Amino acid sequence: MRILIVEDEPGISSFLKQGLEEENFAVDVADNGKTGLDLALSGDYDLLLLDWMLPGISGIELTRQFRKGFSQTPIIFLTAKDTLDETVFGLQSGANDYIKKPFQFEELLARIQVQLRARKNPEQKLTLGEITMFPEKFQVFKGEKEIQLTQKEFALLEYLLRNKNQVCRRTRIIESVWDIHFEYNTGVIDVFINSLRKKLDLTKEDDFIHTIRGVGYMAKE
Repeated sequence: MRILIVEDEPGISSFLKQGLEEENFAVDVADNGKTGLDLALSGDYDLLLLDWMLPGISGIELTRQFRKGFSQTPIIFLTAKDTLDETVFGLQSGANDYIKKPFQFEELLARIQVQLRARKNPEQKLTLGEITMFPEKFQVFKGEKEIQLTQKEFALLEYLLRNKNQVCRRTRIIESVWDIHFEYNTGVIDVFINSLRKKLDLTKEDDFIHTIRGVGYMAKE
């Protein structure tokens, strides 16, 4: 498995490279956004680790450009930014996960393994009403119309569909979709639920995402 690290702090990138190579990953490193994007677009990587603030182009812009051609490759942000707005902004740009500096290597490694497992074990097809999802192809349809979702919107919808007709507690959603522990501000879920409803053009009559007040959400016809 090959990982690309784009990080401008030599101490951090060296630490990560050594640790990941000891876990039998092949690792490439770039110290600026432009080089990182060139490597990402020309290389065959199973996962990207990106700093948010980079010389040249930011991790956000790198992600946006990379996502135009590589929709399924997992991306994890490494950053000191941690407000709700910043978290939502980073995830909506196309990142799969987000870990705040400073962090323990063991936690990062666990997050990497979660992303790689999810990519290896897709389901064939998920359905609910007019919605059809093909996780392996990263496609969602409402009827015959394909709906364009971000990585995190797709992951949230997939989680709800896999657990349809069951109450999905907010803490379980944030842990399963974002791999963030329960003490994290789960308000980010509401932002993504609203985005899903808008993109799927759900009216009050056909909205299958039911809000369970004070608890979470349920996907139900």
